[in-house]
Amino acid sequence: GLAWVNTTVAACAAVLGWLAVERVRNGHATSLGAASGAVAGLVGITPAAGAVTPVGAIVLGLVVGALCACAVGLEYRLGYDDSLDVVGVHLVGGLAGTILVGLLAKDTGLLYGHGSAQLLTQVLVAVVAMSVSLVTTAVCWFIVKQLVGWRAGVEAEHLGLDKAEHGESAYDSLTTGRLATPLPPAVSHASSRPPRAVDEVLEILKEA
Repeated sequence: GLAWVNTTVAACAAVLGWLAVERVRNGHATSLGAASGAVAGLVGITPAAGAVTPVGAIVLGLVVGALCACAVGLEYRLGYDDSLDVVGVHLVGGLAGTILVGLLAKDTGLLYGHGSAQLLTQVLVAVVAMSVSLVTTAVCWFIVKQLVGWRAGVEAEHLGLDKAEHGESAYDSLTTGRLATPLPPAVSHASSRPPRAVDEVLEILKEA
C-alpha cells in the first residue's frame, strides 16, 4: 500500500516540478512536459517507493521532475543523440532517486537524523550500477557498430528512418515539422484550383 501511494504521488509531483521549470524557462508549460514529468517521477521513485513517506515521495518527485526537465536540454548543448531522452529522464531520474533515498528514507535517511551511512551506500550503489551499465553498453556498442553501424546517415535522419528503411512513413506530416513531400505549386497555394477528384465530387453533389 505504501509503495503504491508513494509511486502515485511522486509521479504527480514530478509533473509539477517539470512544468514549473518549463514555465520559468519557456514562459509556458506543455503536455509533452507533463507526460515526461510523470515518467521521470516513476523512474525516480522506483528505488525509494518502500523507503520514504508520502511526504518524502512528494519532495522526491518535485526534485526529480525539475532536475530531469533541466537535463533534457543537455542533448543540444553537448551534441549527443538522445531522441527518447534516456539520459535526461532515465539516467538523471534514476540517479537522483537512488541518491535521495539516503536523504529521505524514514528509517535510515540523513534528514531524519540517522547519519550519512545510507547516503554513502546509495552513492556507492549508483556508481557500481553506472559502471556495470557502462561496460555492458560498450560491449553492445562495439557489436552493433561492427554489424550494422552506429547511427544513420544525415539524409536518412532528415527523411526519417521509416522512409529510409521501409520507403514509407506513418507520420509523413510530422517527419521534419513540415510536409515530408512538398505539394506541387499548383495545389500548394490557396488561390489554385482544387484537384480533379474534388471537381468530380462537387459535380456529383450539384447533380444530386
